[in-house]
Amino acid sequence: MPAYIIFTRITTIDQKELEKYWSLIGETMKGHPIEVLFPYGDFEVLEGDQIQGVVVAKFPDMESARKWYFGKPYQEAAAHRKAGAIYNGVLVEGIV
Repeated sequence: MPAYIIFTRITTIDQKELEKYWSLIGETMKGHPIEVLFPYGDFEVLEGDQIQGVVVAKFPDMESARKWYFGKPYQEAAAHRKAGAIYNGVLVEGIV
């Protein structure tokens, strides 16, 4: 079944760190079956606290998503994301 990683950016701490993360993220995707469906497009918060952005990435399954997320290249890039902003991240299994 497909799986999705959903990141919501809650608040920015350091814009330069975020920009470094964004410059590295493309390389982390090479060789992984990832499809970015919503890369910081328009959004509307219907419930809950305001956020600054949303990214949704699709994978063929949960294991593929974990392999990318927990892989060394992404974790090295993610250090800049974590220094640059507060995010929530969720891995969810979809339906066929």
